[in-house]
Amino acid sequence: MSKKLKNMSDTNLLLSITIVVFFAMYLGAMIFQGAGFLKAQTFFNILNAQASLIILSCGMSLVMITGGIDISVGGVTALVSMCCAVYLDYQSGNVFVAVLIALLIGLTFGLVQGFLVAYLEIQPFIVSLAGMFFARGMTTIVNSNPFNVQNEAFVALKGTRIIIPGLGSVNKLGKYVNAYVEIGVIVALLVVILMFIILKWTKLGRSFYAVGGNSQSALMLGINVKRTKFLSHLICGFLAGVGGFVYFLHVGSGSASHASGAEMNAIASSIIGGTMLTGGVGNIIGTFFGVLSLSTIQNIVSSAGLDEPWWIGITIAAMLCLFLVVQSIVMTVRKKQTVQ
Repeated sequence: MSKKLKNMSDTNLLLSITIVVFFAMYLGAMIFQGAGFLKAQTFFNILNAQASLIILSCGMSLVMITGGIDISVGGVTALVSMCCAVYLDYQSGNVFVAVLIALLIGLTFGLVQGFLVAYLEIQPFIVSLAGMFFARGMTTIVNSNPFNVQNEAFVALKGTRIIIPGLGSVNKLGKYVNAYVEIGVIVALLVVILMFIILKWTKLGRSFYAVGGNSQSALMLGINVKRTKFLSHLICGFLAGVGGFVYFLHVGSGSASHASGAEMNAIASSIIGGTMLTGGVGNIIGTFFGVLSLSTIQNIVSSAGLDEPWWIGITIAAMLCLFLVVQSIVMTVRKKQTVQ
């Protein structure tokens, strides 16, 4: 057994730890808190609420794998929501153009930030910090007042539900209620699958890992390090646009306070999912389970009657520290095994 663990890559080992912790946590919630956690819809509600975070975390993980960071994704999400809301309600726009606006905003941030980080070699934290402030400021300039979107086509799309057959439950009135997911969940799952394929089976994906592991070695192997870093930020920006529209589709409103702290949740989910801050190690499937773990612990804390926001913050901090310690121990042990 120890030989199998020794032969397992760092990425797969950390992924295994994340998956085991998630299932142990969810199983514990089902046993000790029962009720809601025994219903399939509870799990689907986590997916419905966190679909946008899954997408943002995928982009964050990609940047972190290359050794960078992007803390502008929350601000971009808020800007996308407000711009789309104003366009649909005040300009009597259509949903298709609103999607294009969201993607254009995300690509613009990814393009500018990627260029500054990769080609001008400015620290990604500083660049994305400026991007976060700019996005938040622009959100307020576009419209400072929060409002719900009344556009009929958008409201119809927002209300669309995809029924999951056979997993419904009987409510307190004795009526059978179908289990469902929102459209955003399907988009999020497609993003996870696509990003997994890119990182696992493409030359570009291997380049991301190589650059994050050791950029000098990657350069000696003929990898265009600058272009690789640029593409990571470009894809992250694009996914921020996608995630922003999915978030907008879930909340159905525009507000300057939207997605507050989303960038930190994305970083936390990536770390919990086994992505190393130092770069070179990470897995999109792990990131997916990282989001689920983060959301599950929030639900457990709320179910325990600790609804105050600071309890959730304290729990997330403890969980994050635990995973960082586990990562550190795992990497230290494996380095000693390699030396021996």
